[in-house]
Amino acid sequence: MRGFICLTAHPKGCEQNVKNQIEYVKSKGKINGPKRVLVIGASTGFGLASRITSAFGSDASTIGVFFEKPPMEGKTASPGWYNSAAFEQEAQKAGLYAKSINGDAFSNEVKQQTIDMIKADLGQVDLIIYSLASPVRVHPVTGVMHRSVLKPIGTTFTNKTVDFHTGNVSQVSIEPANQEDIDNTVVVMGGEDWSMWMDAMKDAGVLADGVTTVAYSYIGPEVTEPVYRKGTIGRAKDHLESTAFEITDKLKDINGKGYVSVNKALVTQASSAIPVIPLYISLLYKIMKAEGIHEGCIEQIQRLFQQRLYNGSEIPTDDKGRIRIDDWEMRADVQAQVSKLWEESTTESLVEIGDLAGYKQDFLNLFGFGFEGVDYLADTDEMVQVSSIA
Repeated sequence: MRGFICLTAHPKGCEQNVKNQIEYVKSKGKINGPKRVLVIGASTGFGLASRITSAFGSDASTIGVFFEKPPMEGKTASPGWYNSAAFEQEAQKAGLYAKSINGDAFSNEVKQQTIDMIKADLGQVDLIIYSLASPVRVHPVTGVMHRSVLKPIGTTFTNKTVDFHTGNVSQVSIEPANQEDIDNTVVVMGGEDWSMWMDAMKDAGVLADGVTTVAYSYIGPEVTEPVYRKGTIGRAKDHLESTAFEITDKLKDINGKGYVSVNKALVTQASSAIPVIPLYISLLYKIMKAEGIHEGCIEQIQRLFQQRLYNGSEIPTDDKGRIRIDDWEMRADVQAQVSKLWEESTTESLVEIGDLAGYKQDFLNLFGFGFEGVDYLADTDEMVQVSSIA
């Protein structure tokens, strides 16, 4: 472990993770959903869950785009590589088309490679999921490298956070962003690249009539507002959300629509890096598990597909046109309990009032560790290949 990164990944554990998610989707029954799906950011978290739900919920052919580190002798791949290898293996067993592209999704080259694959194999796609989480973007037009930052805007933000490895609750202060920080974060995490993908695919004729595209966002509670929704990331999310309307406008002639889905707070590599969020999640998990409404990535995305995107009628949205699948997290009673526990949280009390064990478990699971049915003492071959890339 180094901070919020685990430096190794377990091939068999990642495979088990994928199999568990597939079994969950299959247990919930068929979804009358898309048949040809592109997932941009397909190897972990919500993107992986979207690919699994499309394939095993709706028997969809899927193309996944991601940027992962392959294995080297004596050195494991990144978890997303092993997830994708396992997904392709399971899809092939089920007789489903699945191919992957490993490269920088921000680049023109990867966009073109993806379009060529769609043309050759699927003709067109009817769902595009945009689920990229990268701290850096090299702009394909200017060649400039932009870095996103996680900072408040206007004033210094000070609040509690927790080191989820040790359980130590402490104060954290984050200095405010300057305009350059804000602009860079919007370039990396806003909607420009999503829009570029859609433009390139429309121009190439690979979007089916009635196509849907969905990007993922997050709003969150009052306690994280200054550093998240009202900070630099929030500006990027605002841009992403306005881009959905622009995309819908551009797709009118083929009856297409762009949406942003606001998802629940979950343990991902991205969220683990955000101060304050791990403490919030550990309190939230405790409450939602007690209420019987806790969801991980796969439960959240399966519900999004079944009850929102492909429910047989209109897609329900809020007053800003967003799909809200964070509805259980943001319930007034849940948030009231979080606020109360937040005030009470200390290093000593968190053991009782929070779910730090659940947080750690989910974090380890991201890298393929902590799964039942996996022998972590057995020798394991790190040189696993993604069949469509090998």
